[in-house]
Parts: sequence; C-alpha cells; structure tokens
Amino acid sequence: MELGIALPTSGPLAGPAAIARVAREAEQLGYDSVWTYERLLRPTAPVAIGGGDPQPVPEVYRLAYEPLETLSYVAALTDRVKLGTSIIDALLHPAVVLAKRLATLDQLSGGRAVAGLGQGWMPQEFAAAGVPMSRIGRGMDEVVAAMRACWGPDPVAYEGDFTHIAESEINPKPVQPRLPVLLGAMTPGGIRRAARIADGLNPVVITRDTLVDMAKAFRAAVEEQGRDPGSVTVVARANVPLTAEPLGDDRPFLGGSPRQVADDLAGLEGTGVDHVLIATAGSGTDVGLDETLSLYSDLIRLARR
Repeated sequence: MELGIALPTSGPLAGPAAIARVAREAEQLGYDSVWTYERLLRPTAPVAIGGGDPQPVPEVYRLAYEPLETLSYVAALTDRVKLGTSIIDALLHPAVVLAKRLATLDQLSGGRAVAGLGQGWMPQEFAAAGVPMSRIGRGMDEVVAAMRACWGPDPVAYEGDFTHIAESEINPKPVQPRLPVLLGAMTPGGIRRAARIADGLNPVVITRDTLVDMAKAFRAAVEEQGRDPGSVTVVARANVPLTAEPLGDDRPFLGGSPRQVADDLAGLEGTGVDHVLIATAGSGTDVGLDETLSLYSDLIRLARR
C-alpha cells in the first residue's frame, strides 16, 4: 500500500518554507506522494455544508494556497514523489485551461502529476467563478472528456454542451501516456461516475467499513463498465489527527498515534484500498512543524515495518 501526506497549504503551518520542507522530507522519508487541495474562498457568512443547517465555514479555509502553482513549486524541489490534488473543483475551471496546467505540471515534474478532481459544493465559489451549479453532474463527465481530448494527439477538437474547442494544437502533452484522473466521490452515483470516466476513486475516510465498502463498490462498478478492476486505484483521504500519544477507543479510523495509524493501515491490506493520504490540517491538533515531521517519520517507519 502506498502512503502520502498533505502539504501544509492551509491552516497555521501553511507557508512557502513549510511547504518546501515537508515536501523534501516526505520524499526523504520514503512517502510515495504529496497532495494539495483547492479552496477559492471562505465566506464570512454561514454556509450549509453537506445539506445541513448553515454554519461557519471552517477556520482552516481562511488561507489556502493554489494547488497547481504549489505543486509546480514542489516539483522543482523533489525528484520522486507523486504530486496529487485532492481535490481541485474541476467545474470551476475551463476544461482546456485546467488540462493545460496539469499537462505542464506533468512535464515539469517528469511525469508525476495525479489529477484528483471533484465537482465542488459551495455556492459562493460557483458564483465567484461564474459557473452555474446546475452544471454539477453531466458537466463533470464533459470536463473530464474534454481534458482527455486536450491530452490526446493533435489536432484536438471537442464539442459539448459547455466546452467548445475548435480544431487546434494544444501543447504540451503530459509525459504520462495516461495522466491519472481520480474523482473525489462517496455517493453511489459519484462512485458509478468514477467507474465510468476516471482512473481512480478518492473518497474521504469516515470509518473502515464504509471505506472498504466504497472500494468494493467502485471496483464492481468498473467491472460492470467492461473495464479491468485492476487498472484503477483507490486513494483514501484521511482527515484525521496524528498525535504523539495514543488516542482512546473513540478515536477516528486512521487517526491517533503513529503506532495506531500503522496498525489501521495494516488492516487495510487486501481490501482494495491502494493508497492512503494522511491529511492532518484542520484536524483540531495544535502541533508545530518539527513535531509534525517527527510523527510522519515515526508513522512511515512503523507502517513499512
């Protein structure tokens, strides 16, 4: 199983120096990947999150570095780790622009880009981007198809409901023959969409059972599409605290001390989960950068053992 960590692109540790240090040390420690995410803005008024009652938007979103610019910076500082987004809200961007930015990152990094994409959920971000929320759904299928067209041979042409690309040369192309696209999805419909159009699933971890069930459902849906289940990947995002001391029995799955997390990771072997991303930003812990890196060091040593 591969293991990745989120770069400090938001929250109290965020900043260029911290991003650079975590990226370099993650590679030196043997992590397989580093990840960013997108948040365009943090409304000051309460927002309904996940269909619930309006509530203040989490404080961690006050500052969020742009994901692809950050990964281009990190590409120059590293040689091996995969550079992933978990996630970019793809509907907020013109498909051809997003495709070209990801292809450029893949070129600059020597073929290490992973395009984790989602649909977005915050009305204020859609409004700021000038995109109607009615595009959620079929618009996602279209943006992925248009991006793949841009990454394919020239001349490129695409005609859809929302994207119109006249026959053109669009370069650079990615280094990777197929730049991997992951969809951040957890609903049955989202999982089926990922099975139809993506190379992998990027769910948020809630419990072990729900994660394993989503991985199984995704691979089953891939097979129903006539695709090889072994050709796709499941990258689980764990938004959890990583702590020096063990947490109690009510701790979140994949959260707690490095030993507890390593034991949880061992329990995922053979379940269809291929890659786990540990994202501690905003997890409620007040841990400095030195201690965070020490915990990451302990975690990968125990996990690899």
